Amino acid sequence: MYKHSKQISIGGVPAANAKAALIMIHGRGASADDIMRLASRLNVKDMALYAPQATNNSWYPYSFMAPVQENEPALSSALDVIDQVVEQAIADGISTDKIYFLGFSQGACLTLEYIARNAKRFGGAVAFTGGLIGEELELKNYGGDFAATPVLITTGDPDAHVPLSRVKESVDVLKGLNANVTLKVYKGRPHTISFEELSLANEYIFL
Repeated sequence: MYKHSKQISIGGVPAANAKAALIMIHGRGASADDIMRLASRLNVKDMALYAPQATNNSWYPYSFMAPVQENEPALSSALDVIDQVVEQAIADGISTDKIYFLGFSQGACLTLEYIARNAKRFGGAVAFTGGLIGEELELKNYGGDFAATPVLITTGDPDAHVPLSRVKESVDVLKGLNANVTLKVYKGRPHTISFEELSLANEYIFL
């Protein structure tokens, strides 16, 4: 089983001149450069962009619905990498309430898992097709107060990888931590990111 090293692609505005930071987390089989390309469709022109790269282009080996121990140590290592990116953004002068997150699929699952374990007032988060991680949710892992941080979750119904039931469970957990969650479900949408979802991200998160 593998762990991840800290490899971060940097883009957008230099942190010294940025009004906020966006941490972008790619999906399985993709790359940091792939997810960074979405920035051209988002209202993030004043943001510093940070995109960590997974070892072997995968953050953890099995489904996010597998027992957590089957995805270790890769999963814990992935969450640690995200924490290191957050710390880098803070060291670069970005306050926590100006740090945003965005992920797709495996990256969306990681986005939600990280923020739910570290709930505080962030800038916002976008999860394009994802849910909290584990065969069953370990509610003791989640804590803090989002203080009305806006979170957008979008998904297809049905989705080949992410059951809608888990997405709804995840929404409930986030709301319980005082997140301001918007859920948008697309009937019959394939496992991808639509232009409409990017527009919703701009409407709800990247104002």
